[in-house]
Amino acid sequence: MARAGLTVERVVRAAAEMADEIGIDNVTMTALARGFGVKDASLYSHVKNVTELRGRVALLAAAEQSERLTEAVAGRAGKDALVAFANAYRDYAHEHPGRYAATQLQVDPELLAGSPASARGGELVYAMLRGYGLDEPDVTDAVRLLRSTFHGFILLEANAGFGHPRDVRSSWERAVEALHVLLENWPSGEER
Repeated sequence: MARAGLTVERVVRAAAEMADEIGIDNVTMTALARGFGVKDASLYSHVKNVTELRGRVALLAAAEQSERLTEAVAGRAGKDALVAFANAYRDYAHEHPGRYAATQLQVDPELLAGSPASARGGELVYAMLRGYGLDEPDVTDAVRLLRSTFHGFILLEANAGFGHPRDVRSSWERAVEALHVLLENWPSGEER
């Protein structure tokens, strides 16, 4: 008999919801089992351990975020695509803080190989940046710049790191505008 109707998908979705409520680092097998009204051992037939569980939450979140980003940039290019991408990225992080944090975890390569989710997100940002005429290695550098800028801003915002009274949304919009200007005027790679 399947206790509490447990499946891998149901366990992972419950863990994702828990992550949004209490943080991915606080998601444990014990807390999750308690939520289902079962013993910890019941979960181990669905996931190997808490590391795998958190990795599966990361993959779920990557798939959700990729879908949202794809919808946001569809039919857009250049600055319009960048703004839509940036806003969808930030909105996902605000709406699903625990899932977003999970996307920053290192996932077991075997688990990662079985899921196209994270590759889709990477392909999407590379495709968006092609609209700026960047080639390798510049496009990889630009991807890293965008990710670190977005993640840093979101992390500071989540931790109340912006104490100035200026509206944070206005600062976000100016930062995205500055990224657009930079991408349009990407420095020559002559001295790499």
